[in-house]
Amino acid sequence: MKKKLHIAVQKSGRLNKDSLQLLSDCGISIDNGKDQLKAIARNFPMEIYYLRNGDIPQYLRDGVVDIAILGENLLVEKGADINIKEKLGFSKCRVSIAVPKEVKYEGVQSLKGKKIATSYPNTVNDFLKEKGIDADLHIINGSVEIAPNIGLSDAVCDIVSSGSTLFKNNLKEVEVLFTSEAVLAASDTLDAEKNELLEKLQFRIQSVLKGRQSKYILMNVPNSSIEKISSILPVLKSPTVLPLAEPGWSSLHSVVNEGTFWKVIDELKEAGAQDILVCPVEKMVL
Repeated sequence: MKKKLHIAVQKSGRLNKDSLQLLSDCGISIDNGKDQLKAIARNFPMEIYYLRNGDIPQYLRDGVVDIAILGENLLVEKGADINIKEKLGFSKCRVSIAVPKEVKYEGVQSLKGKKIATSYPNTVNDFLKEKGIDADLHIINGSVEIAPNIGLSDAVCDIVSSGSTLFKNNLKEVEVLFTSEAVLAASDTLDAEKNELLEKLQFRIQSVLKGRQSKYILMNVPNSSIEKISSILPVLKSPTVLPLAEPGWSSLHSVVNEGTFWKVIDELKEAGAQDILVCPVEKMVL
């Protein structure tokens, strides 16, 4: 009987949706009824476990699940010993300390002797120890941001995405401990057969992520500018060049990285490219 990869994902919330979307984009179809705690993939040897976020690191250690998609911030707090296989580029956030807006904050020394409410006690303790600061921690599981408003703490440490929750609770971000994103993590109990399955999954994930980070572009260029324009395009080994019906012109096709897209487009226009068309890339297999 062939083995299956057991993968854990958060059972609800944005990370759950983004994780399942990634698996779908990797061509993995999941049979999942409402409120199920386990599901089976139809076309890949995989079982999906829907778990509480905070429980996932221990399940990885124990080998109950082979791999998991979870926030890097959770591994910093509860699973520094667990192996990260891929950074996935979604669910990005910061783990930050915030204080009430009216408080005059003059650097990390302002936290000395203060009470900090947090769901990340290990992370905060490591940060304070590194800075040589003594403070009291009030551990809360849930709505940390309300703690200063009801007199439980002087500051909070929690994940921050847009900052809107801090704003609504009259808080300001004063220290960023680190940035985080969703990652693919693996148990160290995988045998050779499961490692082979993991490599196949990682290949698919990498193809999807490269596609998300890229744009396919088509443009008309004068033949005299093909070499210059080709040198501007950094992603593929060489662009595709097709002659146009109009003499002296060609159609040039290539891929541009999303992060440098507008900078490259400006340079292409300056070099003589015209009629530039931009298309999304679903997957990019190299």
